[in-house]
Amino acid sequence: MAFATLYDQAVARKGGEAALQSLLPRVAEPGELEALGDDRYLSEITRGIFKAGFVWRVIDNKWPGFEAAFDGFVPLYWQQVPPEVIEALAKDERIVRNLQKIRTVPENARMIVDASREAGSFGRFLAQWPSSDQANLLLWLKRNGSRLGGNTAQYFLRRVGWDGFVLSGDVVAALRRDGLMDATPGTKKALFQAQEAFNDWQRETGLPYSHLSKIVSFTVGD
Repeated sequence: MAFATLYDQAVARKGGEAALQSLLPRVAEPGELEALGDDRYLSEITRGIFKAGFVWRVIDNKWPGFEAAFDGFVPLYWQQVPPEVIEALAKDERIVRNLQKIRTVPENARMIVDASREAGSFGRFLAQWPSSDQANLLLWLKRNGSRLGGNTAQYFLRRVGWDGFVLSGDVVAALRRDGLMDATPGTKKALFQAQEAFNDWQRETGLPYSHLSKIVSFTVGD
């Protein structure tokens, strides 16, 4: 199926082209990812981890408290934070006191620091990774970080403006409907099948992967 057909379906379902365009996610401008500090990446990763399986609004409302409690999320500090600091955070009422999720901060700080040493900054590391190889980036984040499997890493990349797809329930349903994914959702095989589909659509349209993903999601569901 040509992507133009999917685009027309999304336009019809969302009430017109202008309405559809207004719903598409923002993609970072050239140089924007590199300009964002490593502390902001650790902050956004942590926010996504705490949102997983929780009411997103609660985390967003408490986020100023998280920023204060984690003292700005500086990776160089958090990669080697003393254990007693983690224990104290588990009692800190400014944040959601989930010890398992709190413990991801040092692990993901180490991931960011290691990548920054190689690339110059974590933003540059992300900027240099092509969207046509997002599947391997997601596997790298899962392998080197903590609690970055599932869709958590995909939503993190979307929030910072990295251009990529998100395998939401609607996107997966559309891929399976059109015979582009027959592997079990969440598996490595399914991830690479999705990558192949989005690479084909990007070559066909020239649109950002983030926009392709959102448009596809609008062709199913309510």
